[in-house]
Amino acid sequence: MKKDSKPYIDGFVAAIPAENREKYLAIAKLAATVFRDHGALQVVEAWGDDVPDGEITSFPRAVKAKDGEVVVFAWILWPSKEARDKGNEAVMSDPRMEMSEDGPPFDSKRLIFGGFELMLEQ
Repeated sequence: MKKDSKPYIDGFVAAIPAENREKYLAIAKLAATVFRDHGALQVVEAWGDDVPDGEITSFPRAVKAKDGEVVVFAWILWPSKEARDKGNEAVMSDPRMEMSEDGPPFDSKRLIFGGFELMLEQ
């Protein structure tokens, strides 16, 4: 990254049926390649291992995780918000991102996502 650039991060949280782990991973690998091809600096996908239910709020509650689902936490690092906006537009029109008739291996209506300015990196 250039010293004067302002990195930008897209963050995601989703509930994935445990039996769909390999299907999800295959889609995530393809998507990571596409995002990198369109300017992303890094793509990270993390499979939940120690993600407890909270009493008031938590990752599982946020995505309404059901029995047998695992929370995935992911992010994409971009060099800037401008690069992210341009990259996302290109990704959405990239034919490699067309979903099969079966759709994604999880309930995309419960996917949480958002864009964030990088505030601290040590």
